[in-house]
Amino acid sequence: MRRGVGSRRTSPITRLVLTGLGLVAIGSILAQFLSCSTISKTYRYTKTTVGLAVGAGKLVYKVGEFTFSVVMAPLDWPLTHEEIETIDGLPPKEAIKQGRVKNAPYVVNGKRYAPMSVEKAETYRERGIASWYGYETRSKPGGHMTANGEAFDPDGLNAAHKHLPLPTHVKVTNLENGRSILLRVNDRGPFVEGRIIDLSAGAAKKLGFYEKGTARVVVETIPVEG
Repeated sequence: MRRGVGSRRTSPITRLVLTGLGLVAIGSILAQFLSCSTISKTYRYTKTTVGLAVGAGKLVYKVGEFTFSVVMAPLDWPLTHEEIETIDGLPPKEAIKQGRVKNAPYVVNGKRYAPMSVEKAETYRERGIASWYGYETRSKPGGHMTANGEAFDPDGLNAAHKHLPLPTHVKVTNLENGRSILLRVNDRGPFVEGRIIDLSAGAAKKLGFYEKGTARVVVETIPVEG
């Protein structure tokens, strides 16, 4: 995928059996929202609709004022990062099918990455450079699959991170203009030296760095309950 230029843990969400693919239910994927002790505000989780879409199912929910739409991708869609060689020692799509992705180690171009535990992620906070990715999917038929099996949405409130469990909800603040949004981390990346998070094009626009391509940001997990 091309880059841009350049505690309070919730109770488990009820599992939904997805048709045809044998994937882990979206409800299960949304379980265990992570919190960050450095943030005082608690965000409320509200499920709004559940229905069918694309390959398996769709869940629309809100965290605070932000609305998220989760759609499971068909297994024949390509990964956003086809350079991912294995996840938890398995072919990526087999690991996705078995639900063995959340914080499983994975290999990209021969390099092994070991995501942090859920417990460690609860206090994650980091400053660094954010970029955006996914523009080219607009012109291709079908779609792309994130590293945890979701349909990648270039306009959605989603992001890629090398080390956070999938999914994780984070607050990202653009230090250059003060704008903040909440994002769902559902993919791996960016595999570019010096960058800590890759945002969808839509998220980059909301944070005001779409044209510039990169921005200095702070990324922190958020406490969610509901």
